[in-house]
Amino acid sequence: MLATTLVPRTADLFGQGLEHRSGAALLRFGAARPRPAGRISWSGDGAAAWLDEARGHVWSVGEAEAAAGLVVRAAHGLPDRVREFTGPRGTDALVGRHLPVTDAVEWVFRWTLEEPPVHPAEERVVAFDASHHEELLAFLRVHSPAHSTGPGSSDVSLWAGIRADDGDGDGRLVACGALSSLRDSGAPLMASVATDAGLRGQGLGAALTSWLTRYAVRRHGFCTLWQLADNAPAERLYTRLGYRNEDPCVSARLAPTR
Repeated sequence: MLATTLVPRTADLFGQGLEHRSGAALLRFGAARPRPAGRISWSGDGAAAWLDEARGHVWSVGEAEAAAGLVVRAAHGLPDRVREFTGPRGTDALVGRHLPVTDAVEWVFRWTLEEPPVHPAEERVVAFDASHHEELLAFLRVHSPAHSTGPGSSDVSLWAGIRADDGDGDGRLVACGALSSLRDSGAPLMASVATDAGLRGQGLGAALTSWLTRYAVRRHGFCTLWQLADNAPAERLYTRLGYRNEDPCVSARLAPTR
């Protein structure tokens, strides 16, 4: 474990070649585009970490023990600014040896450079504008209360959805999703995909996810997303759509010590 008494220093996250390794896509897509000159970051011993100051969130990649050392170092050096972290699977337990950790959630950071096969129901997907925000929010509150981003968020560039197939094109909303972005880099991030609970299993989520992926790849050259580690249906869908699965992560909060 790295020493925890040193003052964090700004470092070049890309000096070790970590961004080219399997398992470091979060560094490649999450920090590389663009590279803010004033970003606070740390690197060493096979790991790299950087601070999302707006959230007080330290992102880390590399070997779990080295990544945990950087998180601990950041938390000790910036105690009033570091409140949570993401790192490779196992980082939470290692950080927990030194700091109180709570609310750990295991995720997978996934990405693709390719357009997926066309889903037959993609033709039902339509783009929404600000006039649909209230409808989208009401739908998410019922069918995905824990949605990651909401209508009106500054990180979202596009909302899309599918309406009930009632023949006139103006049916009730039955699925929706957003194209958001990773805060540090602006990389496209699919988020808040939700399907009417009574219509799941009919391919609506697959069609919407395929459409959003295609939209992002055509405009940005790639698409990324976060998947809960224990979401088996999502695991199968994203694999079918061509999303790489190389970055098992864990996110957690640092409990106040005073």
